[in-house]
Amino acid sequence: MAHCRPRRLNDAGRSAKSQKVETQNRIAVFDGLCNLCSGGARWLQHHHGEAPFHLVPMQSDLGRTLLAQHGYDPDDPLTFLVLDGERCLTQSDAWIHLVAAGGGGWRLIHAARVIPRALRDSVYRLIGRNRYRWFGRRKTCYLAQPSVESDPPSKPQERSGP
Repeated sequence: MAHCRPRRLNDAGRSAKSQKVETQNRIAVFDGLCNLCSGGARWLQHHHGEAPFHLVPMQSDLGRTLLAQHGYDPDDPLTFLVLDGERCLTQSDAWIHLVAAGGGGWRLIHAARVIPRALRDSVYRLIGRNRYRWFGRRKTCYLAQPSVESDPPSKPQERSGP
């Protein structure tokens, strides 16, 4: 399982990282401007077998804060972020996790884990680098419709202490 690997942050990332975001739900931070990513978010809204994910565009304040809090530069995200309980997933492991969360036959996607992660992630990065060119870019950020079954995560709170 891929764990979030922090990257070096710029000053904007450091200031966002100083805010602690408490999350009690399953969250997927996705690129709301990418047609492929927005389509995936819409698919996920209609195919959730377990508790639904709260979908957060990375262009939103909450999305930027969550990316920075987990070590990713919100101005240059190279992956989307999935938070599910104590798990923090990125790249191909995050994609597999979200598809499997569709339940039923979608769980068979776990078989893709037999492909070495390095190969899966290199394909993921190739698609990620070319996503706007290949699938297009939205003029406005896609905002997922709130699910009746899930509550949004709590708002960013100031961290107390050092």
